[in-house]
This record gives sequence, structure tokens and C-alpha cells, in this order.
Amino acid sequence: MIERDAYLLAGPTASGKSAIAAELARRLGARILSADSMLVYRGMDIGTAKPPPEEIAEFGMGGVDIVTPAEEFSSGAWLRAAARWIAGVPAATPVIVVGGTGLYFSALLRGLDRKWVEPPPEYPVVKIDRATVRERIRARLDDMFMAGLEEEKRRLHELYPVWSRTASLAIGYREGDSREKILTRTCQLAKRQDTWFRHQASALYVEPSAEAVMKCWREKGPWKIRFE
Repeated sequence: MIERDAYLLAGPTASGKSAIAAELARRLGARILSADSMLVYRGMDIGTAKPPPEEIAEFGMGGVDIVTPAEEFSSGAWLRAAARWIAGVPAATPVIVVGGTGLYFSALLRGLDRKWVEPPPEYPVVKIDRATVRERIRARLDDMFMAGLEEEKRRLHELYPVWSRTASLAIGYREGDSREKILTRTCQLAKRQDTWFRHQASALYVEPSAEAVMKCWREKGPWKIRFE
């Protein structure tokens, strides 16, 4: 078990949290740990809006490209991978955890088996209205198709004819998914994520800007994390 201070930032998909985390990581000289349940899959790049390889390398990013789509994954597997990753981060280097998978934040803050203290721990969550998120998702989806989402999906299904249950949940990779279906499912995901953070965390809502997040981090953070 390793205890480290970390800066946390959560939010629904397309809320801008990853870009904010990248900007602040450059300011702080920080490493980034992704708390996104779909970025763990190798090859699922375009459809998951995975950061480009140069950005992953720049921030020594953890939580990405851990398993293939044929392999099952879980919160426990992510927590163990995060512990291996943090062991290689120098003690003096700041750490930022960013993502939209609430169960991963829960695992970091309370472990897998311990109950929440009352109230649940506070951490910052990007506040953004659903209409704006929907328009961002639509624009991002256009970019994904232009970048070759259909070809990526075809190639991955050739490489891995049988996908794990968890990988099969990835939006945009099901056979026959139309652009409109992907848009609808992604908007539904953003709504579920927002609902989770409202009810399963004591959300410190922040505007989607680096300045607002940094202000919250100065006032409330960093957070004590136990990597087990």
C-alpha cells in the first residue's frame, strides 16, 4: 500500500475535464492517472477519445492501455494497476487523477471493501449543463468518424472476435451502431455519470476552466490517496 497526495478532477464525458487536467499538469509538472473505465483498453483509441500517444508519454499517464478488449476488467484491477503505476512516480512529482468513472474515485478514496464515512469525501466535479455536453458530444463524434472510427472498430473485431463483457460496454464499438445511436448512448452515459457524482460523492462543483479547478485545488486539496 502506498499513500500519496493527489489532485482530483471528475466529470461527465465531454465536460472538458481532460483538457483542463492536461493544462494544469503542465503548470505543475504533474503526472496524470486516468480514471476512465474505457481508456484501459489497448487499440480502443478513437472511440474512447483517448489522448494521443505524445500526450500519454508527456504526462507518463497511468490507467491507459492496460488490457485488450478480449480481457475482463474491474475497479479492483484498475486499483492494482494504479498502485503499480504510482510506485514508479517520484515522491516529489505531483499527481492528478482525472476521469468520469465514479467507481474508480470511490476505490481510491475508500478502497474496495470499506464503507463510506458520512458524508462521502468531497472532490471537484466539473459543472456543465447537459445541452452544452450534448453539442460537444455531437461535435466530438463528427471528429471520431472523420478520424476513422469505423475502420478502428473493424480492425479491433478482426483482432479480437470475442470481446469481454466489460469491453463490450464501450460506446461506438458495437456492430451496427449508427452515428445517431452512438450520440444517444453517449448522452445517456453523460447523464448517468452526472447523476452518480451528485448522489455518490460530495461534489465540489467547479466551472469548466483551469482557473476554477486550480482555485478549488488550492482551497481543498490535495487529497490523501491510498494506492493498494
